[in-house]
Amino acid sequence: MRTWGRVAGSTTWQEITTDSNGLNDAVMVTTLCQCLKLNINESPFWANYGINAQQSVVTSVFPDFYVNQTQAQFSGYFASLVISKDTTPIPVYNVAITLHNGAKINTQVAQ
Repeated sequence: MRTWGRVAGSTTWQEITTDSNGLNDAVMVTTLCQCLKLNINESPFWANYGINAQQSVVTSVFPDFYVNQTQAQFSGYFASLVISKDTTPIPVYNVAITLHNGAKINTQVAQ
């Protein structure tokens, strides 16, 4: 399995693939972060990936339903996945992931 992720602070992309132990955790973490940044129906491959961020800005209502749907879609790929809303006035989500090897990732994903 593979995906592509943009290298932070540059205009280049990097291929993310299955690791030597056969785990796809890095691929799925990259895909999850990209889905949280997508608008609904923006993905050319998966119509149900993404959240309605544009509508959220207009209505000032966080897209919690779509974030919960994304958490449900990706929870089977990790030992544990929790996505929670930050207290900032802009859509920022705290993502806590426990990988299959026991490693923990805590990050924030903003629109």
